Amino acid sequence: MTHIEFIEDHLIKELSKLGFDSTACHIGAREGVSYFRRASQSSRKGKIFDDCLFHAKLFAKKHASTKK
Repeated sequence: MTHIEFIEDHLIKELSKLGFDSTACHIGAREGVSYFRRASQSSRKGKIFDDCLFHAKLFAKKHASTKK
């Protein structure tokens, strides 16, 4: 498993925990990975995953509603 696959897998799991449907999870995870590839550094030391998750959640919210 590459680091990209690792990040994508964990983004999908986190978005699922937040109640997004499967499609929104995958779309959001792709956006989070895309952000990871573009980012030269994280906003805070050691918090690149949090930044990726933030962008993944924004994108998932645009494309689907939560299950709640």
